[in-house]
Amino acid sequence: MKKIWAPWRIEYIRGEKTKECIFCQKSKESSDKDNYILFRGVNNFVILNTYPYNPGHLMVAPYKHLADLEGLTDEELLEHFDLVRKSARALTEAYKPQGFNIGINLGRVAGAGVEGHIHTHIIPRWSGDTNFITVVSDIRVIPQALDATYSELLGRIARGAVRT
Repeated sequence: MKKIWAPWRIEYIRGEKTKECIFCQKSKESSDKDNYILFRGVNNFVILNTYPYNPGHLMVAPYKHLADLEGLTDEELLEHFDLVRKSARALTEAYKPQGFNIGINLGRVAGAGVEGHIHTHIIPRWSGDTNFITVVSDIRVIPQALDATYSELLGRIARGAVRT
């Protein structure tokens, strides 16, 4: 049997678990680089998924802790989906994906990993990116470290924010 090493995971395994919402917690802190926050808008922010399906897996979340879309004002909703668009544009510029999975999981039964705080996933996809190891071993190989992904995308969303 072959082994795949993921030494960065030990920090999560050994780390103190908090009951606080990860989106609320990270958005209140001032260390965007450590938290992989790529962009802060007025009502929403863009953050890398720490446990991605693919490199460049981003999420857009409102600062407001809400379980569904109904609690967002029109202004908050417009900015949210504008950041989804700008995130896809930044990923396209950086990684040239052939497509995207963009979605929101509302509730645990729908697959929400963070139940209670709405967020939109933006996942770049390439033809053939589901390799054999996922199929035969239930393992996902991520070909780029989060720090490298962060550096690659930092600033691209902000530059997209000035486009109309």
